[in-house]
Amino acid sequence: MLAIILAPFYLLINFYVVRWIIRWTGACHRHLKSRPFRAVFLSIYIFMCLTPLTSYLVSANPWHSYLKRLFNYWLGTFLYIVLIILIFDLGRFLLKHTRWIKNETLALRRTFVISGGAAACLIIGLSAYGIIHEHRVYVNHYEAKVEKSGGRLDHLRIALTADLHLGYSIGTYHVKSMVDKINAENVDLVCIAGDFFDNEYDAVLYPEKTISILKKIKSTYGVYACWGNHDFKEKLLAGFTVPVKNGQHTDTRMDDFLKKSGIRLLDDKSVLIDDSFYLTGRKDPQRSKKMKENRLSPEDLLKDLDHDKPILVIDHQPKQLQELADAGCDIDLSGHTHDGQMFPGNLTTKLMWENSCGELKKDNMYSYVTSGVGIWGPAMRVGTDAEVMIIDVYFSE
Repeated sequence: MLAIILAPFYLLINFYVVRWIIRWTGACHRHLKSRPFRAVFLSIYIFMCLTPLTSYLVSANPWHSYLKRLFNYWLGTFLYIVLIILIFDLGRFLLKHTRWIKNETLALRRTFVISGGAAACLIIGLSAYGIIHEHRVYVNHYEAKVEKSGGRLDHLRIALTADLHLGYSIGTYHVKSMVDKINAENVDLVCIAGDFFDNEYDAVLYPEKTISILKKIKSTYGVYACWGNHDFKEKLLAGFTVPVKNGQHTDTRMDDFLKKSGIRLLDDKSVLIDDSFYLTGRKDPQRSKKMKENRLSPEDLLKDLDHDKPILVIDHQPKQLQELADAGCDIDLSGHTHDGQMFPGNLTTKLMWENSCGELKKDNMYSYVTSGVGIWGPAMRVGTDAEVMIIDVYFSE
């Protein structure tokens, strides 16, 4: 199990962080060198750094829920603690060997206190900003021109969203904000590109209330969705998979949730809407593998459709873009990437995905990838926004 393999590295990094903080607090004031202070600090730190394990072991609510939330806050803060301390130590090392600043100055207690204080302010500032910022949902507009007749339509307004990850960090506040943003745009079609859940239906705190909010989405042609790679039952330890007994990943409550919410699931299926355009939903590759289901190729999925009509595809992960374009897809609608969610992740996702967020033209096909509404793991967004994407599609006469 990957979590067990990585555990020693996690402990070593925590040892490095604790040692750094104890040295810095001790340099700040003599009282912070005292045993009582260090005992209190270590107790709190050890409790927080063990939340990945305790949130897994403690299954009884409300403690399981509390620990999961603490873990999500801790994970984001811990990432910035490590990143910023490493940057400061690297800067100190470079300054020492380039002699831009005298070694005597670098060795001063005051220098360490000030630099450590700056690091602490950065960590607290970034973490607080990330926690607050992830609650705000933005609306971003795009336009696409499809060189096909739209039948009865010359224009179609689509709301694309994804990655709600309903659970310990995402609840009714985020869902209501998303629904309000969608309804304010007077859309014709709503597409939700997967990851409603976070591998655990029981993590949804108020399912009936959430359903009642989702039912308030207004659109001309309804709400459609595909599954994402987190939309099945799976036990996780610190974000890593733990094998399930008998390989059982099905939770019918997830399917019922969508039905009660008035959301139509397209699972490797197509529907002709208003005799004007097709909407196709794809299975997610990771979910299909876990569920031991077959996933159709783009060619097999679209070959029986009338290609004189516009073809829209909802596909959780923005993969196989060229294959989709070759198969006749006009607009591909995806999520999954979160646009990296937290700096510096927003930089690395651009290296991993052909289209990590926003719009990309692939031959005659438009690829749209939304950063999504929710979060996964760290309960923060830094350098990215939660969004509802509005796409105005114009068809040729």
